[in-house]
Amino acid sequence: MREESELVPEAVDEHARASGVDGSAPGYRANRTLPLNVELRRQLTRKRTRVVLGCLLALPALLIAAFALGENERSRPRATDLGDLAVFNGSNFAVFTLLLCTHLLLVLTVALFFGDSVASESSWASLRYLATIPVPRHRLLRQKALVAGLLSGLGLCLLTLSALTTGTLWYGSGELITPDHGVLTGPWSALVLPAVCGYLAVHLTWVASLALLLSVSTSNPLAAVGVSVGISVVSQILDNVSRLGQLRLLLPTHHATAWVDLLDSRIDWTNMANGALSAAVYAAVFTTAALVRFQRGDITS
Repeated sequence: MREESELVPEAVDEHARASGVDGSAPGYRANRTLPLNVELRRQLTRKRTRVVLGCLLALPALLIAAFALGENERSRPRATDLGDLAVFNGSNFAVFTLLLCTHLLLVLTVALFFGDSVASESSWASLRYLATIPVPRHRLLRQKALVAGLLSGLGLCLLTLSALTTGTLWYGSGELITPDHGVLTGPWSALVLPAVCGYLAVHLTWVASLALLLSVSTSNPLAAVGVSVGISVVSQILDNVSRLGQLRLLLPTHHATAWVDLLDSRIDWTNMANGALSAAVYAAVFTTAALVRFQRGDITS
């Protein structure tokens, strides 16, 4: 009996050395689970992703067709708003397309990628298998969010490039014309669209973090996406209620189109700075709540 008891600790030590100090399987590394390229490739092969990106690519062509069917006085644009200037050249058409998509289509795209990220795994009952690999929960949520962010950024870039290319082919090239009859020339004219995309990417972080929070709170992806878009729509409606006064500044969609200030010859950065700060605060709150909810949630049942 003494000899057997003396062998037990040695066997345990040998097993610990083979499996790791924390009892993990040989060769297991938590930081190597669910690689980003694997998850990105998997999401790109989904029909949902291809349909969304395809719609973003096709939208500028549909807008041009709509303009062609309507009255078009290209020779004498009224130059009163971005809609009137959209048919003047490709750059103005791209700016108008982004303005048209800011409040709904881009919100829907971001909400779809982030709201579907975890909820779809839960609805497929595949979340429990990711937990048994095991993938640390914080890493799982981070990888899902990074891939959703990359897809959302890709969608924004595709929409902008498609609008610029299609508009240039149809209306021709030229410098950006502003609603105040000004013309943006030089390097700034080429940097406006990237700057607009940069601001939109920052602003939409509040939608992304909200959709992510809802995604870890339900197993129904459509519910997460729908509630996220619904909150955005309600915020836009309240933003048009003038009786709310300064309270409208607290709404997450209040500064959605603050990037229009970039089209002025003398840029006022106040609205864009406030918009970026507002988005950052909402994103921090929703992301923290998503992390806490996912860490405490039961994903194995």
